[in-house]
Amino acid sequence: MTMTTQQAFASYEAARARMPGSVRGGSPRHAETLAEIADEFDVFLLDAFGVLNIGSSAIPGTPDRVADLQAAGKRVMVVSNAGGFPHQLLMQKYARLGYDFAPEDVVTSRKALLAAVRSETPRRWGVMATESLGRADLEEIDLIFLAEDPAPYADVEAFLLIGSGAWTEARHALLEAALRANPREVWVGNPDIVAPGDSGFSFEPGYFAHRLAEATGVAPRFFGKPFSNIYELAFAQLGGDYPRERILMVGDSLHTDILGAQTAGIASALVAEYGFFAGTDPRPAMETAGISPDYVIRRP
Repeated sequence: MTMTTQQAFASYEAARARMPGSVRGGSPRHAETLAEIADEFDVFLLDAFGVLNIGSSAIPGTPDRVADLQAAGKRVMVVSNAGGFPHQLLMQKYARLGYDFAPEDVVTSRKALLAAVRSETPRRWGVMATESLGRADLEEIDLIFLAEDPAPYADVEAFLLIGSGAWTEARHALLEAALRANPREVWVGNPDIVAPGDSGFSFEPGYFAHRLAEATGVAPRFFGKPFSNIYELAFAQLGGDYPRERILMVGDSLHTDILGAQTAGIASALVAEYGFFAGTDPRPAMETAGISPDYVIRRP
């Protein structure tokens, strides 16, 4: 199953009722790269897929751009809906791609989700995740990976949708049936509906969460962009040292990166040449969605 850019955009628009409201701005300024607007900001929050990399490859020139910003004294952080990957694996991946980020400067939807899980009364969770990636970051949680056995779907107290790399339609049918029979909370560790990869869009946990909501009436609880919880983690890491008007979110998606920046009260820049809108003109989508970034840049 594949999805075009237009179909992916339509899927986000169909789910707008479950997202924060947008703040329509004026006409965005245009720039070739972040270098042209670097003096206007002290902090750069970078999405991963579509900004740092496409699939397993770094976007050409971006490792050098990030290094230049860091050398100029800018604070550069990753703010990503990478819910399915343990933190250490992400750090290894970014190093392999040529990036040098401090571990604390990689803020993910996984971190936001797990912070909330640990703050609540312990319960037994059924988890959508790729079991072969292991239990790193999840060691303290009472969980079972959901697969083909229907028993755990009935027995657990709630569900975590963390990573969909190994998810199947058969597993989704079991989860939907379980929620119909016994509605329980569904927490989503990656609100993305799709993500750009080496060979097109991949279907992310948000895609399956919205399907569950439509089919069962269970309202998912989302962690990650465009919701404020991930930005609160990033701001906590910044320690209040930077005014909001000096912070820029850079991303390739209107409904996650740009809408999330508006939710957090910071400026935003949409990458037009890579990621979600690669090969297309984002302006009609901006007009339809009513989501306008402060800047449109061709590449990071």
